[in-house]
Amino acid sequence: MKILTGNSNRPLAEAISAFLNLPLTKASVRRFSDMEIFVEIDENVRGEDVFMFQSTSYPANDNLMELLIAMDALKRGSARRITAVIPYYGYARQDRKSGPRTPISAKLVANLITVAGADRVLTLDLHAAQIQGFFDIPTDNLFAAPVFTKDIMERFDGTDLTIVSPDVGGVLRARAIAKRLDADLAIIDKRRERAGVSEVMHIIGDVAGRRCILVDDIIDSAGTLCNAATALMDAGAKSVAAYVTHGVLSGGAVARVSASPLDELVMTDSIQATEAVRVAQNIRQIPIAPLLGEAMRRISNERSVSSLFDLPPG
Repeated sequence: MKILTGNSNRPLAEAISAFLNLPLTKASVRRFSDMEIFVEIDENVRGEDVFMFQSTSYPANDNLMELLIAMDALKRGSARRITAVIPYYGYARQDRKSGPRTPISAKLVANLITVAGADRVLTLDLHAAQIQGFFDIPTDNLFAAPVFTKDIMERFDGTDLTIVSPDVGGVLRARAIAKRLDADLAIIDKRRERAGVSEVMHIIGDVAGRRCILVDDIIDSAGTLCNAATALMDAGAKSVAAYVTHGVLSGGAVARVSASPLDELVMTDSIQATEAVRVAQNIRQIPIAPLLGEAMRRISNERSVSSLFDLPPG
């Protein structure tokens, strides 16, 4: 078993390496003067079970090309099996035709990953579950819910908790966490006029006097989450926090979160934190390395991964 990483999130790769007590495979990723990417693996990988670690976060296209080129290098180096470990699967929000003459880019990226040489994919909280079906190779979609549940149980006593889905599409995710915590569930009905802009319409469920926890898979511009937090406070909520798997946080999102009614935004480290995220007072990251590392170990040992969907790692 070997672990190779690109440049998208080296701290998380190093944390997984430490968890597995396995050094990262030596490799160099260079760019020519015209920014073409060149990958050279400095160790023998012939016959090895290799895990290629790379999130396709910002800059999404550069990180995606690093992933594809590195897997091509591994395939041509005669690796026995290549597992693409993609904590954050970019382009996942383009999972269907949103209008005439529009692409399904999530499927295109799945094709690219497969053709580049991946034999298996390991990812975390896909934006849409059907993306698993875009791959013709085994795909394990882990959930951050067990990690979130453990953190919430350590920080809240649970007597007046309400788990809130910021939109109808996230109800299954929110319900799963609410069930684990034996908490109430509420849903925010919103209308999205255009991409990146949302308007909260009304709240389904009673949140007055409750400590509300918003649960989502991706926070990008933070408009939806901040609008939801404001609506909950206006509806009489005692406090509002948020648990989100992937902290994209583009543009002025961090400033928006800092100025919002959110007591705390908790994210996994599937995407490497920027300096703005690190210094923000109400943003915290929780480690996902034990979950991913244990899944990688079980895949390498041909053991079941399904139990990781239900229990916190360790």
